[in-house]
Amino acid sequence: MPDPVAARLRLAPEALTRRFSPEQFAFTHTDDLEPFRGVLGQERAVEALQFGVAMPRPGYNVYVMGEPGTGRFSFVKRYLKAEGKRQQTPADWVYVNHFDDTREPRALELPSGSAGAFIADMGGLIDNLLATFPAVFEHPSYQQKKGAIDRAFNQRYDRALDVIERASLEKDVALYRDASNVAFTPMAEGKALDEAEFAQLPEAVREQFHEDIALLEEQLNEELASLPQWKRESNNQLRQLNEETITLALQPLLAPLSEKYAENAAVCAYLQSVQLNLLRTVVEQLVDDSKTDAAARKLLEEQYAPSLVVGHHAAGGAPVVFEPHPTYDNLFGRIEYSTDQGALYTSYRQLRPGALHRANGGFLILEAEKMLGEPFVWDALKRALQSRKLKMESPIGELGRVASVSLQPQMIPLNVKLVIIGSRQLYYALQDHDPDFQEMFRVLVDFDEDMPMVDENLEQFAQLLRTRTNEEGMAPLTSDAVARLATYSARLAENQSRLSARIGDLFQLVSEADFIRQLASDEMTDAGHIERALKAKATRTGRVSQRVLDDMLAGIILIDTEGAAIGKCNGLTVLEVGDSAFGMPARISATVYPGGSGIVDIEREVNLGQPIHSKGVMILTGYLGSRYAQEFPLAISASIALEQSYGYVDGDSASLGEACTLISALSRTPLKQCFAITGSINQFGEVQAVGGVNEKIEGFFRLCEARGLTGEQGVIIPRANVATLMLDERVLQAVENGMFHVYAVSQADEALSLLVGEEAGVLDDQGLFTEGSVNARVVERLREIAEMISEEDIEKAEKERLEEVIAQAKPA
Repeated sequence: MPDPVAARLRLAPEALTRRFSPEQFAFTHTDDLEPFRGVLGQERAVEALQFGVAMPRPGYNVYVMGEPGTGRFSFVKRYLKAEGKRQQTPADWVYVNHFDDTREPRALELPSGSAGAFIADMGGLIDNLLATFPAVFEHPSYQQKKGAIDRAFNQRYDRALDVIERASLEKDVALYRDASNVAFTPMAEGKALDEAEFAQLPEAVREQFHEDIALLEEQLNEELASLPQWKRESNNQLRQLNEETITLALQPLLAPLSEKYAENAAVCAYLQSVQLNLLRTVVEQLVDDSKTDAAARKLLEEQYAPSLVVGHHAAGGAPVVFEPHPTYDNLFGRIEYSTDQGALYTSYRQLRPGALHRANGGFLILEAEKMLGEPFVWDALKRALQSRKLKMESPIGELGRVASVSLQPQMIPLNVKLVIIGSRQLYYALQDHDPDFQEMFRVLVDFDEDMPMVDENLEQFAQLLRTRTNEEGMAPLTSDAVARLATYSARLAENQSRLSARIGDLFQLVSEADFIRQLASDEMTDAGHIERALKAKATRTGRVSQRVLDDMLAGIILIDTEGAAIGKCNGLTVLEVGDSAFGMPARISATVYPGGSGIVDIEREVNLGQPIHSKGVMILTGYLGSRYAQEFPLAISASIALEQSYGYVDGDSASLGEACTLISALSRTPLKQCFAITGSINQFGEVQAVGGVNEKIEGFFRLCEARGLTGEQGVIIPRANVATLMLDERVLQAVENGMFHVYAVSQADEALSLLVGEEAGVLDDQGLFTEGSVNARVVERLREIAEMISEEDIEKAEKERLEEVIAQAKPA
């Protein structure tokens, strides 16, 4: 005779999934569709991003959060590039030498697109300098003026020596001079004496010569006392001549540049400083015959050639920069060093810009996890955003690194919109632990994990597939393939009325199906290619699930699919291994005996039960007490375990099965082993939804199918989970053939009725359960146990239990 309870709770095959048919789509293949450039089903996120980009005030940087594969990165980058083209192109920047203090290079701001021209102009100036100098000093006019200065000095010098020479001749002393020395020599009969001849003279004569020469040397010193002054005057006249010559030569070289950049005060000031510096360095660097042209050019470039920081195309719009490796140097730039005989040195020409320099005036995209994993970066970013200035420095300089020479480049004004892409957990962690985060990232762009399955989204879903296949050079999809992909998307979303926003997983499947199509030499990708791709992936990632199934079939893992047993039932769990998840039945067992220990969760006692699982067991205690022990104390000792589980157990989806198992042990009523059960209960016995229900059902079905379907096997799930069912075609076929069943319950009594094969019993007006029912037997059993234990034992057990709860509640 059919079981009326099972018939009432059994789900029809059409409730177990939502099928899509090609007739739902008004196209034959995706090439018939228009491309889709937006982001699927993320209207809230799109509006938030539009607001964040348009808001010009400081602090309105953007944090984009959501799960990977939802298209958040590609959409943000595409939208920012489109928005950047409509915005004004920011200025170009170069670093130039600060001649007064070379350790502090100056930053010059130039109109967008003009940095390259300015660098080229300075390169042309260097070429002209090399062509002009030292040739200008070889001009006859310069040589004539320089010769006049030299002659004036030499004449004064010669006049002084002539006076001394006449005086020396009167004393028979000859005066000799060369380029660097003046000397006196005794003479006899008009001929200079050498040392041997001088030694043969009488001593009195020699003494007279010594006195005369000493007197002449004193006169020479007096006449040449003004020689340093004459030299200074001559050098000053020569320096003035050089400066006048250089100034006249530089005028035609610098005038065009000064005229061209007349509207840029900073550039004009720099050109003036270049002119002043050239007055001091031209003679030293360009008139030295020992220097080759290449050496002279290098010297000029090291002093006067600008170092490009960032240059833009004049009509390029605001820059959009994504930095995949956000180290400190890659973001803020770095100061490079060269070595010379072991010593470190650097200059403004060795400043290397970072991503912030390139993104200044536009948008910078960073990945939160990578950025926070780099030392010094987060604090430096906050300082830059708060001060709105971009400083280039070594982050480890304050930690004691020794360098011969360091630089302090002038800071550049920073105006950048920072867009960080990261996870939800990281966003909330930053909000909790960093007080500056909320002030700097006031715009949250939240990408949802799924979207409503409305006609508009279905159409855009198909258009997005068309766009992707065209961009990747893949074959078009038939409407049948799109329908199968929509079913797969709903399966990913675990909801019959929603589509998954994990577009990355969908595109991965399309790519694999297209590869299968190529092997088959088909023109278009059909639903068959999609199915084969899904099966191939399941095979690739199915080693662990197959091994578990083999252990169940071999009896290594004890799971019954037939018969009945007291205190045992089949629970449903989900295991995640890598990128695959599969359902695995697990036996739930319970034992009951008189005592005051209450319900003991074995998983928690051995530290394998995680908090949510332990919460489910504690809720179970409240349900049993309120349901069955209203007239006497709940004085039992019971233990519950998830058999053959050797890892951590979390989640409360086993609490419904644990309740039924415990009731079975209390009432000594066997439970049908052809069922597997999943669901969470509250303290009123209401069954609540759980996750992974599709994988759980399919995991038990695989075991039953491998052992042979009997027509009695099935699973019991919460009624709240019916909308999440998107079961595999093999399960659906078995349900349609009546060989497998899916039951939905909303109360614990309904699940209990299915497991025991009879009504569990209801309360009458007097608060009594139906006589002879399972629930009635539970009350009788609890009453018997309560009468066996004295009140003193109960109070002692309650006190011990309270002390245990208090001890567990104290922080470690």
